[in-house]
This record gives sequence, structure tokens and C-alpha cells, in this order.
Amino acid sequence: MPKSTTPKSKGGGSNRGPALIADLAAIIEELDTSGRLVRVKTEVDAKHDLVGIANQFHGQGKAVLFENVRGQEHPVFMGLYWSRELLGDIFMRDEFELPQYISDCITNWQAHPMDPVLVKSGPVMDVSERSVNLMKLPIPTHALGDAGPYFDAAVVIAKDPETGVRNASIQRFLVVNKNTLAVNIDAGRHLELYLNKAASLGKKLPITINVGVGPGLHFAAATPSEAAPAHLDELGIASEIHGAPLELVAGTRSDVEMVANAMWALECEMTPGENLPEGPFAEVTGYYAKREPRPKVKVLKIHRRENPVFHSILSGKEVFNSVGLLGEANVLNTLKKQIPGVTDVYFSHGGCGFYHCIVQISQIRAGWGKQAIMAAFAAFAPLKMVTVVDDDVDIRNAEDIEWAMATRLDAKAGILQIENVFGHGLNPSFPDYLGSKVGFDATRPFPFTAEYDRATVKDMTLEGVQIEGAGN
Repeated sequence: MPKSTTPKSKGGGSNRGPALIADLAAIIEELDTSGRLVRVKTEVDAKHDLVGIANQFHGQGKAVLFENVRGQEHPVFMGLYWSRELLGDIFMRDEFELPQYISDCITNWQAHPMDPVLVKSGPVMDVSERSVNLMKLPIPTHALGDAGPYFDAAVVIAKDPETGVRNASIQRFLVVNKNTLAVNIDAGRHLELYLNKAASLGKKLPITINVGVGPGLHFAAATPSEAAPAHLDELGIASEIHGAPLELVAGTRSDVEMVANAMWALECEMTPGENLPEGPFAEVTGYYAKREPRPKVKVLKIHRRENPVFHSILSGKEVFNSVGLLGEANVLNTLKKQIPGVTDVYFSHGGCGFYHCIVQISQIRAGWGKQAIMAAFAAFAPLKMVTVVDDDVDIRNAEDIEWAMATRLDAKAGILQIENVFGHGLNPSFPDYLGSKVGFDATRPFPFTAEYDRATVKDMTLEGVQIEGAGN
């Protein structure tokens, strides 16, 4: 059967600025132009095979477009978030600047909210399907133990049933049949709050599921609740990152809007108390999430672009570099306000991009290392571990972190333990969202003494130096 080609952004050609960040079609085009897109032309099965091939490129500096998905009309795109270097290219910033940039965007939004705008139509309204059939979407089944095909990168838009304030979030949705999904909602998310409010009012909760959006909206949906309280419209964060108001179109089955330039938009409803088995699913932890009764979602209408591309993400580095980056941004913003001398923050990949935060501090007074530990836990609830190091330690180098812990950590006084505290339910060491957290103050004693000074050598280049036998 015929296959869709790479979609073109309106106007065509390489694009920069708001139009690029807001539009996945423009991003795919830009990646292709810049040599950062791998095209898989061989027919692949969306069940296991597609993700197995994508995994061969996982974490590299190129994204992957599967042009020929067996039995499907439309391609699948993966890899937008598995390389911060690639993300930095899209944002025209150094990859190490991204957390500070996103932090600044959130701070600007908090001070000067930029509301989305409602437009009459958009690319997502090119086609409104006459009937609902999720089997026509090329939805991958990822890991061998997964329960089935999953939406795992779509942005959910919902409205508070009492106030009408919009919320954006990213949840996983298992395809149950042609018009039914089952959703996992993390505890403490605003979507859970809205569903509970709908239950108390005796109402259904309408939502839209927006597939194939740009990173600005993806980051807005991943912003921790500590930075985006329930009374604020999180879609404004996307507007701030885009540098222009996010464009929405009106829903046809409820008053919940859809993203105008999404690839697909599904209008849905949830009836409080109606559940279906959901899971297992290979999660960010590297473990399978358990199969349990979770909310049922009925799909009422499907809209799409004329030539859409389905966007999915792998549960590893793509989550570390998207949701984890938002956690970094919030912790960095909080710590810089509260802890003198904090210079940088990194969520390690070994910590699943969620659970281990390394804080770099330029000490100006004794005791601030432990203060940084406590402030980091408060700024991002999923964290399980925080390690604080001095500013002569490379926080993105695991060997350097281990060196600081091995030579500077006082095992008696430098370890802070907190028991029976809220954490992330996907982490198996936090059953029912309760567990223990630990902080490591791996900074040198203050005031500094010479025995903790790192040995250094003169910084030299090989320019003009005659060398033999140094080749590979």
C-alpha cells in the first residue's frame, strides 16, 4: 500500500524560530536537511521489530523515520529526545545550556504568562475520520513483555471541571481495542486531581490526546507540579518556549481544545470509576510496570493531518533527556534561589534521568552541601538520591563523581537519610509511592585546606610538537 513521505511544513524549506520548535513536521524536515535523520525504508513490523531497530540508534545524534510500517499508511518517528546534542541543535543552543534555558523560560512564564490562542483551523483538522479505529494508527509495541501497543509521547490536554484551567501532561495509554484505551496516571498529577473532581461532581472528564507535537509543548507537559501549580495554565510554558502563542483549535465533542499543528488529535472522555487492566509496560526504570486496573478512556473522534507521522519515544534516554531535563531545570532554578554558590545540576542517566541528582556548588560557607540536598528533594519529588560535589568536579562524568565520593565523602557525617517519604511509584524501591531517600555530601571540608586540592598539570596543546607513533 502507498506510504506517506516526510511531511512538509507550510512554506517549505529549512525553518528556524517558533515555527520550527512548535511543529514536528518542520523539525523532521530540518533534521533531514542537517543530516540528522536516518530513514528506514525496509518494511518493518510495528510489533517489537520497529523498536528493536530504533534501539540500534538509541542515544546517538540522529533520529529515525520508519517510512514503511507493515499494514499501515503512515510512518513512525523516534529519537527526537535521545540526544541532547540533537536537541541543542534544534534550539540553537549548546546542549549543556538547555536546563538553564528551560528554567529561564519557566521563570518568565511564571512572571508573565503568555496564553495560547484559539485559531479557526489547523493542520490537525485536515482529515476528521468518519469512524474511530485506532488500528489505523501505526502505534508500536515496544518491549517483548509489553501488554500491547502504547501511546507514550502524546500530550494530554484536560480542563479542571470546577475552574476550567487547562492542564497538559504526558501519560502512557494502552490500546485495548479500536476505540478504547487504558491510561496510567502518576499519583499527584493534575490529571488525577481533575478526574477526582469530575467524580465528585458526577461528571465525565473530557480530554484530548495530541500525538506528534514539538518539544516546546512536550516540555510544558513534563514540567513538575512544583513549578507549575494547578491554578495556572501550563500550555503557556509552550508559548514561552516557542516565543509565540501556542495555537489551539476547538474540540468538536467537548470544550477541550486540540493542538492545531499536532499530527493526530483524539477527542476522548473518561468516566470516573470505570477501569480496565493496564500494563505491563517497559518503563523509564528499566523494569516492567505492573498490570493493574486503571482508568478507561473512550475515544470519540480522531482528527489528523493529511500526511501525519506517528511519534513515539523509547523509555530510556528519550525520557532522561525530556522529562528528566525538566526536572533538572526546576531543581537548578530552585537551588540557585535558595543555596548560595550552586552552579549546575545534572540528572544522571544511571539514575534513570529521574532519581539521582548531582549538584555542583562553589562553597562559600560550611553546611550548604546538606542544605542543597534537602532543597533538591523538595524541588523534584521523584528524586531518590542527591550527590553534592565541588565546582572542580565534572558532574556529567561518572568517574569524577565516584572520585569525589571516594575521597571527599565523610561516611559518618556526610550521608543524609530520609525514611518513609513520597517518591516515584514506578521505582520498585518505592512501593505505594513510599520509600527512603539518601543524600551524599561529597564536598571537601570548608574552609578549604591544601590536602583536598586536586593535582593539576599545565594545559598544553600538541600544535607544533613533533610526534611519532601516535596514530591509530
